[in-house]
Amino acid sequence: MSEQSAYAQAGVDIAAAQRATDLMKTAVQATFGPEVLSNVGNFGGLFDASGLQQLEQPVLVASTDGVGTKTKVAAALNQWDTIGYDIVNHCLNDILVQGARPLFFLDYVATARLDAAQIAQIVTGVANACRAAGCALLGGETAEMPGVYEPNAVDLVGTIVGVVERKRLIDGQRIQPGDLILGLPSTGLHTNGYTLARRVLADLDWHEPRPELGGQTIGQALLTPHRPYLAEVEALGQAGVDIRGLAHITGGGLVDNPPRILPQGVTAVLHPERWSRPAIFNLIQQVGDIDLAEMFHVFNMGLGMLVIIPPDQLLQAQKLLGDDGQLVGEIVSGNGVVVIER
Repeated sequence: MSEQSAYAQAGVDIAAAQRATDLMKTAVQATFGPEVLSNVGNFGGLFDASGLQQLEQPVLVASTDGVGTKTKVAAALNQWDTIGYDIVNHCLNDILVQGARPLFFLDYVATARLDAAQIAQIVTGVANACRAAGCALLGGETAEMPGVYEPNAVDLVGTIVGVVERKRLIDGQRIQPGDLILGLPSTGLHTNGYTLARRVLADLDWHEPRPELGGQTIGQALLTPHRPYLAEVEALGQAGVDIRGLAHITGGGLVDNPPRILPQGVTAVLHPERWSRPAIFNLIQQVGDIDLAEMFHVFNMGLGMLVIIPPDQLLQAQKLLGDDGQLVGEIVSGNGVVVIER
């Protein structure tokens, strides 16, 4: 018995991993600019950082995150072409909060038994999202670990590295009473709250179009990709809008995320009647009989990013953002928490 066949009997298929790499190679290479000095399959990704010398004080900003149990929705529907966008856009938004542009991304996909076509679909989605953001998919890892992951389970994690000029760092410290809060709409759950959503909706048909979802199926609503906000934030910055704070609404919803950027002595007040929320949130709340306060603590409830600006720049910001420039709240004196008025 050959060594490889013994390994395959133990649950790891080396040939499948190579097939997955071959299938995704073209998509990954499409994200490469002249700064990428390595190729797909190298032990380490090489990125020429000499361009950073054009900045006075370049600051690298890095973040790692995962898509959580949204992968179980993809598995239930056997649809793997969207969650790659989720992981890139989630990580992208996380560093965007501090004003950073992405440089490169690394992905990690793990499963109990490797399906080459499935992995290639996932990583192709990662690559396409990176390309849209002007970010190199510099490397990654595909891991087959029977005994660690359950059968048919997939884990997807990403790491992003970006850069910002130090004097342009956004840290929220200049936020003050009187500032206004714009809310950039989400496309749905993005990448958070899926454990609760799956439990609540488990007994419904995920394939049937539903009138309350505008004709979408539950599966389509749940798999709608996480939205990136790079273009909107960059448009504001290039126009001279003074962005005093950004909050990416992820795990912890509208309750836990805004306080992460609030300085001492202020509170954020949000007015939910000022924005519309994707219908999937109403369905989850109604079917699960979930208290509204918990909904705001678990989900983004229709707001993917909060942008805090001075009041005299509201009209300029709204003109740039169009329908996305929703005035959803304001900053008042307080103790660093969020007040959701209902």
